[in-house]
Amino acid sequence: MTQLSQAVILITGASGGFGQELTRQLLKANSRLILTDIDETVLRQRVATIQQEVSDRATCSDDTGTEQLSPTTGEVLACLGADLATKEGCETLYHQVKALDTPVDILINNAGIGYFGRVDEVPATKWELLMQVNLLSPMRLSSLFAADMITRRQGHIVNISSLAGWVAWRGMSYYSTSKFGLRGFSEGLFQEVKDYNVQVTAVYPFFSRTPILNSERYGTFAENSQEIPDSWITDPADIMRATIQGILRNQLHVFPDRTAKIVHLLKRYFPQLLDWIDIVLTRRSNSGYSK
Repeated sequence: MTQLSQAVILITGASGGFGQELTRQLLKANSRLILTDIDETVLRQRVATIQQEVSDRATCSDDTGTEQLSPTTGEVLACLGADLATKEGCETLYHQVKALDTPVDILINNAGIGYFGRVDEVPATKWELLMQVNLLSPMRLSSLFAADMITRRQGHIVNISSLAGWVAWRGMSYYSTSKFGLRGFSEGLFQEVKDYNVQVTAVYPFFSRTPILNSERYGTFAENSQEIPDSWITDPADIMRATIQGILRNQLHVFPDRTAKIVHLLKRYFPQLLDWIDIVLTRRSNSGYSK
């Protein structure tokens, strides 16, 4: 079982919806966090707000009205700006973390972007950037930090994939490719590092209320797309709570919401039924990002 209290955890994409929730919940779990995102200024502002919130909630009143302190909360060791869309950016982040002289116990590859559109209508510069951030960045960082974890004979690598890593919907070919790839990488990585007491977890959420829902849309599909039904959208706090439970249990595959669990099972055992459902849903809505 992976321990979170006092564990040093590196989170990429820490300014985003999932990243902020991970920061909030892991501080409450008494973890020591290294946070990174492309805009360091925005990152620091959001982290300061979360730290204040967690600190305020760390106090409560007993029956007599006397203020009591709750268990110790964690700390933020560093906020680092990093452009993970390049090999050099990933390597720079790795060296920045190494300079802290505090070994990373858990790496959470959370950073990700999305675009919606038909394959010939999404600009090449966009989908190539998507592949760099969503797939190559986790692969690069995992390879760098896995070497240290193998040497220490302990560690945990977490890849935030998507249900789109199991099922590819139209308009999401590039996004799904990156998430299918991340699932395959996670499975292969698991086989390679398990003998060294290094754990691997891949997470597959469905639609959640994060900024990626507002990703750019292109061409024909964008013109015909509709708003994602609110009933489909989950609370990031719930998704990250389930994710953390999966990390604690050393689960390889985590389906953190009801829809993800159901669709995954349909894909494995009743793919034709899933295809029929997809046709019906496509008639109602042509939109969709799932991270």
